[in-house]
Amino acid sequence: MRSIILPTLLWYCIVFYVIGVLGDVGTASSYDPPYLPTKCGGYNEDQFPPDALFAAVGDGLWDNGASCGRKYRIRCISAPNRPCKVRSIVVQVVDLCSQDPCPTTLKLSNKAFDAISKIDAKVTVEYAQ
Repeated sequence: MRSIILPTLLWYCIVFYVIGVLGDVGTASSYDPPYLPTKCGGYNEDQFPPDALFAAVGDGLWDNGASCGRKYRIRCISAPNRPCKVRSIVVQVVDLCSQDPCPTTLKLSNKAFDAISKIDAKVTVEYAQ
């Protein structure tokens, strides 16, 4: 019994600390400025996190506006031509996707998208709140 617990515990540590995300799978793309106004904070520039890692979300995550301010850890997991960078980031929700229906689960600020992908194209991501 003890020999099973240690490898299992080690596996969980790798998943949560090295990989960084274990959650739902969706898609992400970037969106360009102007970022104001937003559905969450209107024209208030203080709504944006200082690191400029933020996102607009589609209807599935919007939750009638309750998602404003939520933070998601995101990791690129696949796309054509292997564009994913090996890291995860945390983004803050500041807006509802302006397109209806939204073409991706998350629309990331340019800085956020550049942090996870080498190319400007829709990618598959893993995300968790």
